[in-house]
Amino acid sequence: MTSPQLLAAAPELAATALRTVREEFPNGLYVHFAEPGDAPLRPRDRHPAFYGSYDWHSSVEMHWVLLRLLRLAPSLVPADEIRAVFDEHWTEPAIAAEVAYFAGAPGAERPYGWAWALTLAEEAASWAAAADATDDVRRWAAVLQPLADHFLGAFGRWLPAATYPVRSGLHPSSAFGLLMALPAARRAGVGTVLSDAALRWFAEDADAPVRWEPSGSDFLSPSLMEAVLMTVVLPPAEVEPWLSRFLPDLAAGPLLSPAVVSDARDGQTAHLHGLNLSRAWCLRRLAAALPAGDVRVPTLSASATEHAAAAMPHVSGSDYMVEHWLAAYALLYLDPGY
Repeated sequence: MTSPQLLAAAPELAATALRTVREEFPNGLYVHFAEPGDAPLRPRDRHPAFYGSYDWHSSVEMHWVLLRLLRLAPSLVPADEIRAVFDEHWTEPAIAAEVAYFAGAPGAERPYGWAWALTLAEEAASWAAAADATDDVRRWAAVLQPLADHFLGAFGRWLPAATYPVRSGLHPSSAFGLLMALPAARRAGVGTVLSDAALRWFAEDADAPVRWEPSGSDFLSPSLMEAVLMTVVLPPAEVEPWLSRFLPDLAAGPLLSPAVVSDARDGQTAHLHGLNLSRAWCLRRLAAALPAGDVRVPTLSASATEHAAAAMPHVSGSDYMVEHWLAAYALLYLDPGY
């Protein structure tokens, strides 16, 4: 069920995403030089599908925002304009170029961009399989499938050799990567590769160092992200005991206060707006994972609301270093399906 808050925010989120996915500049294009000439003339030459929104993963995120809103609230967003952008960006040659790039740069965007690409492809695939799917939705899902296949294979090659997780509040976060990639992996029948890695890395964790958070440029909470991941991969009967070991102070009051963003023009400091929204999303999900009537639920829900209130005013109309990606985390928080 779509929440009233999501419906109210949908037009603004869609407008911001539509604008940014078509803005090629400024752009933080990453270039790994193996030989002269490896740098393209412009970002769109390398990433014809996902050239906007400053960097590749942000472009993928914002395309997901548009696809999710088109599915949930088509009457509240410029649906024809969104469809036109997808038809322009998601062509077989464009996606083939994206796959070819990552085949030649196997560690690029790991795991954050991989996970968002799989989230986008899963959104298209799940909609294509639904009763309300239209021909264009089925076409988009088919065009995006090679991208999903590539990154599912990349996870399968990487995870068995990854002895340790990255416990980060930034893009290398192992917990976030696994959490977001799991639905697509499960659809493809390879979810155990990801869930086994999560259990191997995190099942024995206890007493998370929440007091150490945040670092100065976090947009994810390492502790909360791991906690949400484990609610997804553990058997239901084991979720509450694990949470009680991992976050033993959860019943004593709010674990975290909203982060203060001192300078949104600084791209790293601006990450803290995302931290507040991703925390809000995680806190909401943890509240939903606990048994009905659990005394921790009201505290988690109130903290989620407080964190979201600190960041939602900055999703649009703020600095571009915030606008080019923050809508994705606003939608994660507002959408009961995530």
